[in-house]
Amino acid sequence: MFVWRKRASAAWLAANEAELRQIAGKRLAIISRSDRTNSIAEVADNSRRDLKEIRVHFGGTIKKLPRGWLTRFSGAHAIKPIRIGKRLIIYRSVTSKSKNTSLLIPVGRAFGTGEHATTAMSLRLLEQCTRRWGAQAGSLRSPERERTLLDLGTGTGILALAAKRFGAARVIAIDSDPVAIATARANARRNKIDNIDFRAADVRRWPFPPRIEIITANLFTELLIEILPKLKRAQRLILSGILREQKAHLVRALKRNGIAVLETRRRGKWIAIACHPERSRLPRRSFMRRLGGIPMRNPLR
Repeated sequence: MFVWRKRASAAWLAANEAELRQIAGKRLAIISRSDRTNSIAEVADNSRRDLKEIRVHFGGTIKKLPRGWLTRFSGAHAIKPIRIGKRLIIYRSVTSKSKNTSLLIPVGRAFGTGEHATTAMSLRLLEQCTRRWGAQAGSLRSPERERTLLDLGTGTGILALAAKRFGAARVIAIDSDPVAIATARANARRNKIDNIDFRAADVRRWPFPPRIEIITANLFTELLIEILPKLKRAQRLILSGILREQKAHLVRALKRNGIAVLETRRRGKWIAIACHPERSRLPRRSFMRRLGGIPMRNPLR
C-alpha cells in the first residue's frame, strides 16, 4: 500500500480540492487540525503508478506504508462511540452488549466509518426517515413494497447495515470498488447481519430496481447530477458527498428533475440533503406524517 501526501493551505484546497476529488474519489482524505494553519491531503492506493499521476499534477510526495500499518493506525486512532439518535451506536473497536442497537465498523481500506461528516449526516437523516419503520414491523403490508433501501457508494457498508438495524426488509448496496464491497461484506458478517445484496458495479450503468423506498447516495456531486433521473424512482433520497460551493449547482439540477428539497444539513465544508420526487404532490403536512411525523428544520450540524 502506498500513500500520496501534500501539505495544503486553505487557498490551495479552495483552488484544487474539487479537481483532486474528481480524480481520487473516496480515496482522498483531508486531515485538518484546529491548532494548525495548513491541512494534509492524502490518497492511498495499491498502485504507486496511479499515485504518480496525482503527484505530477498536484505535487506532493509518495510513501510506501510499512507492513502492519492498518493495525497500528487503528490502535492509535481510537475514538468514542458514535450515537445516532436513540436507536444506534457505532463502535470502531468495542462491541456492544445490545447487538440490535449497535454496529462494529473498524477502520479499514474503504471509506465510511461513521465519523466523516458526509457519513455522519447521512446516518442521522436515515435514522430520522426510518422512524416509522418500527411501527410497520407488525403490519400486513408487503415487505417487498415497504422498508426497502438502495445504498450507492456503500464503502464500508455502514449505511446499508444501519438500515437493517433500523428495520429495512430489503437492502441493496453498490460500490464501484471491489475492495469496498469485500470490506462491506466482512462488516456484515462481523455484525451478524445477512440479507444485504452487495454488488460491485458502476451506478451509471447498473439497472436500478423499478421500486425503492429510500436511496442513500454518498457520491461526488457531478455523479449525483448525472444519475438524478435514475434516483427519481425512489420515494425519498438522502444525498451527500457535496461540497458547500457545489450546493447551488446540485439544487438547480434537483429542480430540473422535479425533486424537492426537504432538509439540508451542513457540517464544515460538507452538505447532505434529504429530498423527494414531486410526483406525489402531497401536502407538506401529509408527507411529514409519511416520514414519521418528524418536522425537518434545516439544522446547521
